[in-house]
Amino acid sequence: MMSRTMFDGRIGEGWSGTDPDGAHVNLVLAERGSPTHAALVGTLTAPTPGHTPILVVVGEDKDHYEPVWPPTIMMNKATALEERHQTITWGAGQLGIAQGVLDAVADELIPCTGDILVFIAIYIDPAADDETAVRRAARAATLKAVRVASQGRDPEAARALVERRDSVTSPFYGGRP
Repeated sequence: MMSRTMFDGRIGEGWSGTDPDGAHVNLVLAERGSPTHAALVGTLTAPTPGHTPILVVVGEDKDHYEPVWPPTIMMNKATALEERHQTITWGAGQLGIAQGVLDAVADELIPCTGDILVFIAIYIDPAADDETAVRRAARAATLKAVRVASQGRDPEAARALVERRDSVTSPFYGGRP
């Protein structure tokens, strides 16, 4: 595992699952006391309608909540206005994130300490309906993102992307090459 001083500002990304019950996460790691940490903790004070940053907790009921360690803040990327989407986002999505972060600690990718903050922005399709599939997808996507942030991107894969730069595309792009 890398030393704590090497985590600040490291980023990762992960996708898992099948639409509409998949999950896409963007992740930032921050060290306590850093400007990165201050900026990410500041998100807790600035919720907007449909986008609520929360401290990730687990527990069988509200009286038994406990925060995931290292502390983890999640924020939804898709505006959660409908009750079902909110339930899946802050239920299945949050639980999957929690399990993915705990998997990363178990795999020794990040330390179990309050000196590191994990920030995750998660996209869950408003049409998602299978809570178990979303939880599993969020867990796998979170672990993948932590792995990329903590270990870095495969240099060969990064170079291959540069070589393909004229032919890369996006599922959200409908124009010509």
